[in-house]
Amino acid sequence: MVSTRNHTLLIALLISGIAFAIPDNASLELSSGSQRVTMIELFTSEGCSSCPPADRWLSDLETAPGLWRDFVPIAFHVDYWDQIGWPDKFARAEYSERQRRYAAEGGVRVVYTPGVFRDGHEWLGWRTDKTLVVGGKNVGNLDITITGQEVTARFDALGKYSRELTLHVAILGMNLETDVRAGENRGKKLHHDFVALGIVSTRLEKVSGKYLATLQLPSARHDAIDPALVAWVSDDKNQAAIQSVGGFLSDR
Repeated sequence: MVSTRNHTLLIALLISGIAFAIPDNASLELSSGSQRVTMIELFTSEGCSSCPPADRWLSDLETAPGLWRDFVPIAFHVDYWDQIGWPDKFARAEYSERQRRYAAEGGVRVVYTPGVFRDGHEWLGWRTDKTLVVGGKNVGNLDITITGQEVTARFDALGKYSRELTLHVAILGMNLETDVRAGENRGKKLHHDFVALGIVSTRLEKVSGKYLATLQLPSARHDAIDPALVAWVSDDKNQAAIQSVGGFLSDR
């Protein structure tokens, strides 16, 4: 669920650092609700000829019922195909490492693209299922407030966690396009949505039974059209999201 206060949201895109800011006299509030919001992750690459169908599938989620309320999508462009002829400008080594960690944690047996994960586990149903099955148990509400470049978070966990919890905040780019001039997708114009352009993480501090954190919005490596934000909480043992929340950063 997404709620706003003073939602003028004149998002400032500072080309020098490509950072986002919401005016200090306005704020954006995002609230997950207590039921787990399913996190859908696509690991993809512009150098992979089998990835465009998965990119299109993820883009179609923009108009799917339940976006942000029931599920949040995010595309991680990996860099392990860059050496075969086309360096993906959205790729980062840490996104490749995230997928490898899923393999180490048992979420998938081998690393490949396109790879879709639902709540931290390999999900092949995106190829055939018409209905995205989401939702789950009540895990607690995650509230995010953005004012200027500051993000404050509060996680009212319904369960007890013996391990430390970490908050992750990602800026996502929408309506991104690339004219691919080499590699397996040579000659194609690729369209991308929900692309992770920058991520920051910090520990959540437990105060009176609540988990709290404050951090700065991440800067993005590339211009973002119609940016969105996704935030999620994970623990030290498993990087899969315990709870997540997201929304667009501009009026649409």
